[in-house]
Amino acid sequence: MLNIRSYNLGALQTNAYLLTGADPKRGVIIDPGANPAGLLRGAEGMEIEAILLTHAHFDHIAGLDEVRKAKKCPVYIHPLESEWLGSPKLNGSLMWPDTTPPISTDPAEYDLAEGQTLKLLGLSFRVMHTPGHSPGSVSFLCGNDLFAGDVLFKMGVGRTDLPGGRERDLIDSIRGKLYRLDEEVRVFPGHGPRTSIGYERLHNPYVPM
Repeated sequence: MLNIRSYNLGALQTNAYLLTGADPKRGVIIDPGANPAGLLRGAEGMEIEAILLTHAHFDHIAGLDEVRKAKKCPVYIHPLESEWLGSPKLNGSLMWPDTTPPISTDPAEYDLAEGQTLKLLGLSFRVMHTPGHSPGSVSFLCGNDLFAGDVLFKMGVGRTDLPGGRERDLIDSIRGKLYRLDEEVRVFPGHGPRTSIGYERLHNPYVPM
């Protein structure tokens, strides 16, 4: 059983997730955004097994180094965006100087790949490469819980007008991968409220079935 706590971090209200399984003292963090003090308080006393990144836009990695140094845990990212962690130009932090300082972090310890299964918290996390919002966007499926980053939102989708974005890829990722999941799968997006695959198949105006 996966226990999920959500934290809205930074100016763009990015959803960071703190996950625990049967052992409440072991956790996984997804997308540590800016000003992660609340997230770190939630993880106090925990051993964090991994930080999983859905992608490397600045609002999803702004708190990465602070969390990694505090918890001494490895970071996983898709190799298409591994260089983005150290490049304010690639991760977009140079584009919004009123919102964020330039962000550059240490490299990730591990690459992610399509179809990979991560064994964390005594559970299995399936890695799905879901490009479109960015070339290295991934989604993580654990049981009936999907962490979709900025690919699929409640009645919305990720923007594709940023460097590396491509609308055709985004639609293919959603229709060809995410919509093929069971309708009861719960979707935990990078911004906004959670939804479900069944709800989005019926109601998402940007990618109808």
